[in-house]
Amino acid sequence: MSWESFLPLFNTSLIVISGIALVTGFFFIKRKNIPAHRRCMITATIFAGLFLVVYVTRWALLPPKLFQGEGTIRTVYFVILIVHMIFAIGIVPLVIITLRRALRSDFQRHKKIARVTLPVWLYVAVSGWVVYWMLYHL
Repeated sequence: MSWESFLPLFNTSLIVISGIALVTGFFFIKRKNIPAHRRCMITATIFAGLFLVVYVTRWALLPPKLFQGEGTIRTVYFVILIVHMIFAIGIVPLVIITLRRALRSDFQRHKKIARVTLPVWLYVAVSGWVVYWMLYHL
């Protein structure tokens, strides 16, 4: 496996781990297991951050992979990609604010913004997996 084909898979694996940690953390908070929730959410954030570093590095060093599909599937791909990109940009400040409120023990405000942050972050993670699959396996 070449470096150029390994990096996208590695990058996607990072966001998969982030998404799994996110969902696991959600289940822990529903069961009032705050220490486990905290560990999961910090793990999700670390892996999402690693994803971003690898993604930007890959973008800077390697030529882009162009989507090869045609017709309706091409339109579907670009709709998913564009919405994913908009939400991916928007999730960064949401995650920072959500984590900051939790780390400052401002749990009432943390809970309010987390209700927005979680579904947006999950959409970004899942749509990122879909974009990878469409780009490299469709």
